[in-house]
Amino acid sequence: MTYPDVQATAVPEPEELEAGALAALSEADFLARQRVLLLAEQAEQASQLEGLLIEAETLARESEPGDTQFDEESGEGGTATVERERNLTLAAQARAALLETEAALERLAAGTYGRCESCQEPIGRARLQVIPSARLCVACKSGGLSRR
Repeated sequence: MTYPDVQATAVPEPEELEAGALAALSEADFLARQRVLLLAEQAEQASQLEGLLIEAETLARESEPGDTQFDEESGEGGTATVERERNLTLAAQARAALLETEAALERLAAGTYGRCESCQEPIGRARLQVIPSARLCVACKSGGLSRR
């Protein structure tokens, strides 16, 4: 499975900046930097997802119906089945992460990136540097625990 809207070329990931250097960036430079981070994540996530799906499909083709082994060592089901299920679970997680990254790119294009979806306050730059697809500020994400 391929994702035609995802760039095939690797996007260099900017280095992590200290808090002072991060705060000193202009809004335009910060958003441009975040776009590069998001595109790099998108390409990596799409590649991981595709690899996991291909591996799961290969395992499914290699094991024929009736190949399930029932013995004391392997329990119910063979190693290939367990491995395929693991790959499908990881693929679902990779797909969810990819959708979050794509949603962040859409928010960036719409001009709403960096605003908390709950309280509409700005999300801290340090948080966005660590989690570029963050939708919520720390206060809203923690459920108000930091306000006590």
